[in-house]
Amino acid sequence: MIRSARSMLLMLALVGIAATIADQSGAQDPKAEVAAEAAADPSYRMGPEDVLDIAVWKEEALKKEVVVRPDGGMSFPLVGDLQAAGKTVVELRDELAKKLAKFIPEPVVSVAVLRVASQKIYVIGRVNKPGDFTVGRYLDVLQALSMAGGLTPFADASDIRVMRRENGKQLVLPFDYSKVSRGENLEQNIPLRTGDVIVVP
Repeated sequence: MIRSARSMLLMLALVGIAATIADQSGAQDPKAEVAAEAAADPSYRMGPEDVLDIAVWKEEALKKEVVVRPDGGMSFPLVGDLQAAGKTVVELRDELAKKLAKFIPEPVVSVAVLRVASQKIYVIGRVNKPGDFTVGRYLDVLQALSMAGGLTPFADASDIRVMRRENGKQLVLPFDYSKVSRGENLEQNIPLRTGDVIVVP
């Protein structure tokens, strides 16, 4: 009876350890999660430095990983140069298929975003992990600060600013972390756009 009870306890302990390991291995970097979300969004519009996987059915020579150039263009066999930035996956797929139809009867083209690198915001100043972060379908100021590891003890939480360039002008948008975190001035917790810079003094 005692041996049976010990065996049961040992088995439960092993199951618990396995579950913990599985949970830890399944944990993902927040940057990677947001990037994956953006890539899976059918309305996502590609930009410079995004990495694409392009393939043509039954045409092994036409399977390539393509990086969108800084000018927004890309190159593909038989097609040559074309603009990729600003297009959705469906729009680019249809354009490639139309151009390839001159060489291949009824080409079946697939396009996937492997890595999102163009849609970025930046968090600088007194945060634990300053740097650049990929913008998915939705990322607000609080979420960006969380991805940056939160504020350091000496940060001025009431004087955070979001720097945004719009129509050639530099906008400065205030963000009072102390109030927003208490449920006040929630209108300051704005959705971020690519290129926004959060400054934490």
